[in-house]
Amino acid sequence: MVVRAVVFDIGGVLEVTGPMEFESRWEAALGLPAGTFDAKLTDIWQAGAVGTVTEAEVHAAMRDRVGLTDEQVEAVMADMWREYLGTPNTELIEYARTLRPAFRTGILSNSFVGAREREQAAYGLTDLVDDCVYSHEVGLSKPDPALWALVCERMGVAPGDLLFIDDVPRLVDSARAYGMNAILFESTAQTIAGIEVWARS
Repeated sequence: MVVRAVVFDIGGVLEVTGPMEFESRWEAALGLPAGTFDAKLTDIWQAGAVGTVTEAEVHAAMRDRVGLTDEQVEAVMADMWREYLGTPNTELIEYARTLRPAFRTGILSNSFVGAREREQAAYGLTDLVDDCVYSHEVGLSKPDPALWALVCERMGVAPGDLLFIDDVPRLVDSARAYGMNAILFESTAQTIAGIEVWARS
C-alpha cells in the first residue's frame, strides 16, 4: 500500500503539551469551589471546540457566569493558551518539513476557537503543511467519521493512501476503523521511524 499523504495531530504530537490545569489553579487563586469552571462553562468549552462561539463570547461567559473581571478573564485565558500551545516538538516539525513535495502533508486537530492564529504566530504550523483542518473551523471533532472523510477529501486521497499520527489511542483506532493508516505517537523517534516504514516503502 502506497501512502500519498501524511497528516499530524498538533497537541501531544507537533506540540509537547501537559495536562490542562489552568482551571484548578485559578479556582484556588480566586477562592472558587473546585470544579467551578467546568460546572459553569462546559458548554462554552464544547462550543469553542467546534466554532459555534467566538473568543469574545467565551470571554463574556467567563465574566457573566463565573463573575470574573476583564483583567481576570485576560489572565485566565493567557494561562489557558500557554498550556494549550505547550512547546514545539522541533525535531518532528523539522522532519515533517522534509516530507514535501514527495507527499502531501496536513494537520488535523481537535482545536479551540483562536488556535490557528496563535499556533501560526508561535510555530508557523500553517506554513509547515499543505492544509490544516481545525475542528473549530469545520464544526466537526475527532473521531467523527465525517471528519475523517473531510480530511481525506482535503488531502485529495483515499483513506488507504493517508497516514495519520495522533497521541490518543481511541482516535488512532477510529482512524484505522475508517480505513486510514495510523500511528500512535509515543515518542518522536518511534513516530519518525514509523512514518519512514510507511512513506518509504
